[in-house]
Amino acid sequence: MEFSMDILKNYLIVKLKGELDHHTSEDVRKKIDQQYYNNNLMNIILDLRGLSFMDSSGIGLIIGRYRNCKERKGRVFIVSTNPYIDRILKMSGLLKIINIYSSIDEAIKD
Repeated sequence: MEFSMDILKNYLIVKLKGELDHHTSEDVRKKIDQQYYNNNLMNIILDLRGLSFMDSSGIGLIIGRYRNCKERKGRVFIVSTNPYIDRILKMSGLLKIINIYSSIDEAIKD
């Protein structure tokens, strides 16, 4: 699992690449939360376009970040163009509470 984080205005942009599963999600979660709270941010954009696999741990990671943002009156945005990942997100019910976008620019404009 590789990931990078950037800050743009009050957005934490997290780009994930590889497999987001029970082996990697805890480390990713800690680092996202650290950046989010240390920089007093409001929104998180999760760029999932580089993921090749995601299990329920990935869903849990997204839900937890959604709760964190909601407490601060912020939002979580998902960027994905991967049909496999999109199907998992849809089956989990996440897309009922979080919007999905095809690019980071599109998410920021919303």
